Amino acid sequence: MDKVFVVDDGSSDRTAVLAQEGGAEVIRHPVRRGVGAALQSGYRAATAQGFDVVVQLDADGQHDPRYIPAMLDCVRDADMVIGSRFLNESHAEYSLVRRAGIWFFTWVVNRLTSAGVTDITSGYRAFRAASLGRLTHAPDGHWAVEQTVEAARKGLVIREVSVPMPVRRSGKSQFTLRRYALYPFRMIGAIARGMQSGERRPAKAAGIPGRGAGTPARR
Repeated sequence: MDKVFVVDDGSSDRTAVLAQEGGAEVIRHPVRRGVGAALQSGYRAATAQGFDVVVQLDADGQHDPRYIPAMLDCVRDADMVIGSRFLNESHAEYSLVRRAGIWFFTWVVNRLTSAGVTDITSGYRAFRAASLGRLTHAPDGHWAVEQTVEAARKGLVIREVSVPMPVRRSGKSQFTLRRYALYPFRMIGAIARGMQSGERRPAKAAGIPGRGAGTPARR
């Protein structure tokens, strides 16, 4: 059985109402608590109801739910699956600065952990619930990097699925000029925290090219 959870992190629009009308179970935060808290609420709800697999995706339209079956197929042989825009050409739409940042810090993480991933910042992910329970809470800043480093250090099996992620056409980006300036320092901090959280065991990893916010879960 599948179920969709939508975490409404203090939104001021009709997200919660429309999600409920669409059949999702809505988890409401009365005030905005940040992406880390939103992820943890989704994780807790899915695992508390006994689901074996959790898929997370953003609600801004970048993460196409049509790729959920590919993620589910891949997670059968993995602890964590990451949807990668670098296994297809969709990353070419991003600015050179952003692509260079993702490339560089992905390279750093791979050198430190042997994770073998191509898209360290992707938030389109699938997990085995039991494996998710081995990871610490997600922080608000650069949670994807810290989570991946910790998973790799703890020996979790990490795989990737090719998922096109076009540049968002609407909405307000979280990346301001100040955030871009602080980006390298925050990424270094996230990598350091992930290294401290994990055990010294390399993860197995494999990319799967050519295959193709709510939290769908499956029993």
